[in-house]
Amino acid sequence: MRKYNMIKWLALSLFTFISCPALSESNYPPVDVLLQSPTTVIGQKIVYPEGAAQITALIVTMESGQTTGWHKHEAPLTAHILQGELTVDYGAAGTRIYTKGDTFVEALGSEHNGQNTGKGLARIFVVFSGAIGTHNTVAN
Repeated sequence: MRKYNMIKWLALSLFTFISCPALSESNYPPVDVLLQSPTTVIGQKIVYPEGAAQITALIVTMESGQTTGWHKHEAPLTAHILQGELTVDYGAAGTRIYTKGDTFVEALGSEHNGQNTGKGLARIFVVFSGAIGTHNTVAN
């Protein structure tokens, strides 16, 4: 229950910061919101795993033509394409192409396969909003 209270507090704090005119007139630096979404890229409701919260941030680097292999995520994942092009096959939910500057919430609990379809490296900044003991990614 503490985890959900913390999430509510963080969400309320962010909402207050973004919507409060007094804060926007302060000396706080301007922000650019890259993404704000209650659903994944294929329309699934975002659900957080049970347990003590754990954030994992990483950069995935893929050679041209390299694939991730079919896999799924047990923790919500936000991705931002730093460089290159990534094509993700979501099976029955279709295929999507992401390029530099795109930000998205990846499919959750649904098998998919990514491939660097660009000519050079693809670099993706990834943040998992998981829990201790929950696998961020599960290979199939």
